[in-house]
Amino acid sequence: MSEKSPPKHIAIIMDGNGRWAKSKHLPRSSGHQRGVQSVRKIVKHCAKIGVNTLTLFAFSSENMKRSEEEVGLLFKLFLTVLKSETKKLKDNNIKLKIIGDLSVFTPEIQSLAEDAQEQLQNNNGLNLVIAANYGGQWDIAEAAKKIAEKVSVDGLKPQDIDSDLFHNYTALAEYPRVDLLIRTSGEVRISNFLLWDIAYSELYFCDTLWPDFDEEELSLAIDSFHSRDRRFGERNGNT
Repeated sequence: MSEKSPPKHIAIIMDGNGRWAKSKHLPRSSGHQRGVQSVRKIVKHCAKIGVNTLTLFAFSSENMKRSEEEVGLLFKLFLTVLKSETKKLKDNNIKLKIIGDLSVFTPEIQSLAEDAQEQLQNNNGLNLVIAANYGGQWDIAEAAKKIAEKVSVDGLKPQDIDSDLFHNYTALAEYPRVDLLIRTSGEVRISNFLLWDIAYSELYFCDTLWPDFDEEELSLAIDSFHSRDRRFGERNGNT
């Protein structure tokens, strides 16, 4: 990997658990469980190399349209991970935030999510953001609702609303803008993830299924990031 500093904020669409399981003639649950192992590897590696923020797309709002059995499995897995990983995250100085509409989860999951975030709030290492029942359009709509309330209740003037103010009401407002968005499994689309936040992100798509994504694969993605000419819509001196 390059000796350059890593991207401040990496976001990952973790795709391919089901296809990985199918290729091994295993149930989908095995793919999701193996995917959790990849999460552990990537979180640990990002903390090691100095990434500021890692955002993982764990459960999209569209996942609710899957079979009742698989949705139940994903809920159960999320619950298990919250129970088992919080102490490890605390021991590794990792701070946790969960974004998304958590109202669809059971009261037990909601309570565990809140408790995990509270336990880790004083850590100052890697910021780990888990997007659960999250959608980019949902995020934008929620920000619009909050701003509309400020206009209605607090007298915010519509002419004072700009992109900077709007950003302050989005789920990732407190973190650096996303530098690098990675999607695994060969799919080349955004799937309603962080639509506001990836306006000038570098996009990296790889064929590796998420359960097989490891530190070496992440290094390839970061090397690709460093090879890009990031102009943020401006021209450089050679163009």
